[in-house]
Amino acid sequence: MAYTREGETREKVFQFMRERILAGRPPTVREVQEAFGFHAVETARHHLENLVVEGKLRQETGKARGYSLPEARGLLYVPLLGRVQAGPLTTAVEEPEGYVPVMQERARGELFALRVRGESMKDAGILPGDIAIVRRQPRADSGDIVVALVEDEATVKRLRLNRKRIELHAENPDFPPIIPPPGEVIILGKVIETRRYYELVAQS
Repeated sequence: MAYTREGETREKVFQFMRERILAGRPPTVREVQEAFGFHAVETARHHLENLVVEGKLRQETGKARGYSLPEARGLLYVPLLGRVQAGPLTTAVEEPEGYVPVMQERARGELFALRVRGESMKDAGILPGDIAIVRRQPRADSGDIVVALVEDEATVKRLRLNRKRIELHAENPDFPPIIPPPGEVIILGKVIETRRYYELVAQS
């Protein structure tokens, strides 16, 4: 491999980190090592530590994917917590993956992001692999798209309030509505935005 000055390599490492962070999956140190073909993981760690010192990256200690971008003007970074089913109910599992940039004017309240699985919301334009930006709130209006928890299972659906009974409706005729017994559903939040990436980074 041709010799590259350290500063040039570090800039390439930063651009790689930036693209992966904005795609919602910050790489680990070992993934940086593999991406650049460094012989030792310490070489990757050295570049990342210097990017933190230079203020180009922020590091949350104790997390393998703890790198994020410093808050840019007008942007906040909200946690990408894992996956939520847009289909049959599935066990809710938080798998922190990284951070997603959100414009500050949309950042009323506490926000989090989830990666969507399943096709039950495709007619609302929410497809598998999309990232849903969610405002955490215990109530929502009829017609809102929400993330709801039924017992230990989570799903993203259209909320319908029918005589105070909560119904969770798909936006796909192949999926029947979910009508949980009274008291067995918790609204985790309202979906305020979705993101789609047409060129996905490889998942480790």
